[in-house]
Amino acid sequence: MSLPDIVTRERWRAAREELRRKEEAVERARAALGAERRRLPMVEVSTEYVLEGGDGKATLLDLFGDRTQLVVHHFMFAPGQEAGCPCCAAFLDQLGHLAHLRARDTAFAAVSLAPFTRLLPFKARMGWTVPWYSSCHSDFNRDFEATVDRDGAPTERPGLSCFLRDGDRVFHTYSVYDDALDGVGALSGLLDLTALGRHPHGSDRLRLHDEYEH
Repeated sequence: MSLPDIVTRERWRAAREELRRKEEAVERARAALGAERRRLPMVEVSTEYVLEGGDGKATLLDLFGDRTQLVVHHFMFAPGQEAGCPCCAAFLDQLGHLAHLRARDTAFAAVSLAPFTRLLPFKARMGWTVPWYSSCHSDFNRDFEATVDRDGAPTERPGLSCFLRDGDRVFHTYSVYDDALDGVGALSGLLDLTALGRHPHGSDRLRLHDEYEH
């Protein structure tokens, strides 16, 4: 394992100041990109998707509750699996309390292909309270590109999709998938601040939080 150079406090401050200027340039670029993202046009969702959750069947509009915005986490969990994707699970682990989103007029839900009867025991095992729905009886995953064809076979991929409502009309505003999610969660963001980075032991393999050896 390669460790950083050892220097005096003065040299560290000089190096840190040089890096700070570069960080500020990146932050300005990120703010400009965020503003451009908010200016994206939106597409009306005309299909009435029927999902299944803890209270039975639900439409995409139902997932909003009384809020104006909705963020959907495309959680990789295939119909034949007993457990969900460790990377998706790590994302939900670090999500925190939904009150912070709800106070900003935004609802959140996870959606997976597995039947709800498979999701429920895994959700209990992980200790999550986040709303979670099955899309196994709809085209939701394919229509929002969480399931795509790769090498001739349907393949799931992790992602986030954002929706906006105007009365009973629902609009799709943004989606992001795969490695582009890295900067969204707190785990990768925090580890990026450390000297050893995200993979201090030479492995990027995430596990379910109850599978790590202590």
